Amino acid sequence: MALSSSRYSPFSSSSSTTIFSTALCMFLLIGSSSAQLSENFYAKKCPKVFYAVKSVVQSAVAKEPRMGASLLRLFFHDCFVNGCDGSVLLDDTSSSKGEKTAPPNNKSLRGFEVIDAIKSKVEAVCPGVVSCADVVAIAARDSVAILGGPFWKVKLGRRDSKTASFKDASSGVIPSPFSTLSNLISRFQAQGLSAKDMVALSGAHTIGKARCVTFRDRVYNDTNINSLFANARRRNCPRISGSIKDNNVAVLDFKTPNHFDNNYYKNLISKKGLLHSDQVLFNGGSTDSLVRAYSNNPRAFASDFVTAMIKMGNIKPLTGSKGEIRRHCRRAN
Repeated sequence: MALSSSRYSPFSSSSSTTIFSTALCMFLLIGSSSAQLSENFYAKKCPKVFYAVKSVVQSAVAKEPRMGASLLRLFFHDCFVNGCDGSVLLDDTSSSKGEKTAPPNNKSLRGFEVIDAIKSKVEAVCPGVVSCADVVAIAARDSVAILGGPFWKVKLGRRDSKTASFKDASSGVIPSPFSTLSNLISRFQAQGLSAKDMVALSGAHTIGKARCVTFRDRVYNDTNINSLFANARRRNCPRISGSIKDNNVAVLDFKTPNHFDNNYYKNLISKKGLLHSDQVLFNGGSTDSLVRAYSNNPRAFASDFVTAMIKMGNIKPLTGSKGEIRRHCRRAN
């Protein structure tokens, strides 16, 4: 998804045309490259940004390990709706309804207070420099690393959207926990992500928890599920919906729920995926081989996960003069 440099071919061999075309080519190259994200974007502008983010994330995850998964999920849900622009953080206003209350996010997304705390600390060291979109990207990386997963250099330089869209967040661009394999593949492909990227990113479910409403149908109605596993999950998730128990949670990875590893894939092979959208990755379909590969090779999983995270972070970022650098992540300036 990285922006590519434009190419220009001169129309004639005259010196004036050649000079003009060369200048135009250089202009296009400069314009394009300036819109790309960079690992060193804050090297001079705000070198302390990484310490500021990590210190808050580390404290939050130490207090509640689940928060690491929540911060990672915020990044995913932000990027899939009109790109990685921090729009998911915006509160509703009297004139517009944002993404927070859209069906995929309502009573589900968490960690907004942690992002607020990070932004406050970053603003204290570099006021008006670091975007909320970049804060979310760094926090997602730190969450993975703190919980034992891989570390990578985050590409930065995103700017913040001034608006958020309830309609777009509700349109189905974010895959549901009830998705079929073909639906998952198509939703990720729509974002420029391959089936391989999708399977690797799904490995994020090696950490975190899910609500009863998202896995009820699976534990009561799916047939490709380990019976003992299903019975254990039913105890805190009654068949009948509509009660306070709808919000009871279960860990996504029952083996090592607070450690970022490849046990998620081993669970799928044992038919112990919590969500329907988890188990479809290993159910006689085209992604079975990837699940087997990642279950056997944690390094391959870690490498492909990092590659996919970087690709996802490059979905339609606002750069250059587009958007803004929000002072507060919950509202536009």
